[in-house]
Amino acid sequence: MGSPSGLIFVHLLADRALQPLGVQWVIEPGSEASFRSLVSSEKFKVLAAQSTCLISARDASHVPPELLEMAVQLGLTPMSDDAVCRCDDATPSPSAVNQWIDGNWFLAPPVKAKAAQAASRVMALKLVQLVSVDADTREIEDVFRQDPTLSYHLLRLVNSLAFGARRRISSFSQAIMMLGRQQLKRWLNLILFASGADDPRAPMLLGQVVVRARMMELLTQETGGDKAQQELAFMAGMFSMLGVLFGQPLEEVFKPLQLDEALQAAVLTHQGPIGQMLHLLECTERMDSTAVSAWLEAVGMNADVFNRLLLESVQWMLGMRQEGSDD
Repeated sequence: MGSPSGLIFVHLLADRALQPLGVQWVIEPGSEASFRSLVSSEKFKVLAAQSTCLISARDASHVPPELLEMAVQLGLTPMSDDAVCRCDDATPSPSAVNQWIDGNWFLAPPVKAKAAQAASRVMALKLVQLVSVDADTREIEDVFRQDPTLSYHLLRLVNSLAFGARRRISSFSQAIMMLGRQQLKRWLNLILFASGADDPRAPMLLGQVVVRARMMELLTQETGGDKAQQELAFMAGMFSMLGVLFGQPLEEVFKPLQLDEALQAAVLTHQGPIGQMLHLLECTERMDSTAVSAWLEAVGMNADVFNRLLLESVQWMLGMRQEGSDD
C-alpha cells in the first residue's frame, strides 16, 4: 500500500514568457525507490524532452547522490531557491523574474470579465478542417477536450437550440451528435473570425486544468470506471476551473448549460466519487500529501501508480501543447 513517503508530486512552473514549461519534481522523504522507478522510465525521458525538469536543493537532499547524478544525466536540472519567483496576486512582470514563476497568479480574476470567453482560433481552425473532411466524431471530440472555453461555447450553443430541457449532456460526442455537422461547421466559422482579447493567464491556466482533467480520467480508468465514467471525470476536471477563466462564479457559468446532474454536483459541491476525485486533484495541486495518501488508502491504490499517472498527465498536456504550437 502507498504511503505519504511514496508520493512524488509533479508541479508546473511558468517560464518568463508565462508558459507552463517548467516541471518541478517535489519528493517526499523516503520516496527514493519511487523516484528511481520514475526516472528510469521511458516516460521521464519524453518529459525531459518536452519541458525543463527541475528539482529544488531541498528535494535534492532527499535523493542519494548516485540516484541524483543519474537523474541529472537523464535531464533533471537542480535549481537554486532564487531561480523561482513566487507570485500570487497579479500577473508577474518578466523583468522581475530570474528564471521560473511559482504561485497562484494565474488564478487571479481576469483583467476584463469576458477576456477569456473567445475560443482559440487555432483550435477553431483545426475543428473547421476536421469537419470539412467529415472526420470521425472521436477526432473532433479530442480537439474539444483540449480547450475548456471552446467546450463551454459548444454546450451553450447546443442548449440554446430547440433540444429542450429533458436532454442532459454528459459527453462531447453527444453534444456534437445533437448539434449536427453542418450546424457545427457554421458555428466554427463564426468562432474562427471572432476577435478575442489576450489573457496572459491562459497558457498556465489551461496547462493546469488539462493536467487535472487528464489525471481524473486516468484515475477513473485505474479504479475500474467505464468509458462513460471516464468521460464524465474528464469533463468535470476541465469545467472545474471555468469560473476562474471567465471571472464568474461557477454557478453563473453553468446556468446556460444543460449539464448532467452528476457532473454539476461533482464540480460545484464535490459530491459522488468524481467530486471526491476532483477534491483529490485540488489537494494534489497544493501538494497535500496527507490528503492524497488518505484517498489512496481508501481506494486501495499504490502511491507508485498515482505517481505514474500524474507523470503521464503532465506529459499528455505538454504533448498536446506542442502539437498545438506546431499547427
